Amino acid sequence: MAELSNQLMALTVLAYLAAMVCYAGEYAFGRRSHIGRAATRQLVGAGGPGTYEQAGGPATYEEATEVRKESARGEWVGRAAVGLNLLGVVLHLGTTVTRGIAAERMPWGNMYEYILSATLVGSVVWAGVLLRRPAARHLGLFTTLSLVVLLGAAALLAYTPVGPLVPALNSYWFIFHVSTIIISSGIFLLGAVPAAMFLIKNGWDAGRRSFPYTLGRHVGDAGALERLTFRLHAFAFPLFTFGALIAGPLWAEASWGRYWGWDPKEVWAFISWIVYAAYLHARATPSVKRTTATWIAIAGFVTMLMNLFGVNLFFEGLHSYA
Repeated sequence: MAELSNQLMALTVLAYLAAMVCYAGEYAFGRRSHIGRAATRQLVGAGGPGTYEQAGGPATYEEATEVRKESARGEWVGRAAVGLNLLGVVLHLGTTVTRGIAAERMPWGNMYEYILSATLVGSVVWAGVLLRRPAARHLGLFTTLSLVVLLGAAALLAYTPVGPLVPALNSYWFIFHVSTIIISSGIFLLGAVPAAMFLIKNGWDAGRRSFPYTLGRHVGDAGALERLTFRLHAFAFPLFTFGALIAGPLWAEASWGRYWGWDPKEVWAFISWIVYAAYLHARATPSVKRTTATWIAIAGFVTMLMNLFGVNLFFEGLHSYA
């Protein structure tokens, strides 16, 4: 089962990578792209040569037909991306389940398994958003890119052979604490994607034409991205609060005889909690600009990455794997 999990892991990354390529194809040629929008404009004098309405330049009827064909191909590529994305979710689930069966426990016992499970949560939530709000499909390119990078880092930097839990983790708190942290972390991961794209889109709408703001020309409504960012963070924050500041200290007291010990993982989890609380407070304050609040959300995700990679790999502590 452990070998099967490793093989499914490779297939999962390939599926997400293929979906990313297809999302990129739709990003360039789909309905939401510059070419796609041009294809939907009405011709002056339908049925014959003419120019696009507000197209900024003349185009023949034959050229318009070709652009429509390119847009249609982009739409099919987008649907293929969704199919590959959902296949990746199934393979990702299979990877995690077989890992747990091989270990005869919940697959959350080390850094590799944590990344595997947290990205699974983010992927499942993204699939739900995708099926519920198809207009958000243009975010698929950046979501699958994040999944490929994180899973690749897990396989290359954090892979650990299947083994039993260390004695300190053999507790019923293992389920409550780690599960809520994994779920909230996965949703925070997904929430960082529309947050970043909102800032890029907002910059593009403000007239900025340098990279990365040029990516904003293909992105949907900035307001919708900002609202999606808020909803994801508002859902994840209470779970993170329970896992990091309630279940975690209770488990620490049961295992180590103290609720708080200034362990690097504890400190950075608290920093992440403060930053995300600051984001939600700023988002609820009318005088604070939405861009300012969103930058705080991005800072929160950076602290989460620091807690995941920096603390686990470079700091020595009760929670680390240095």
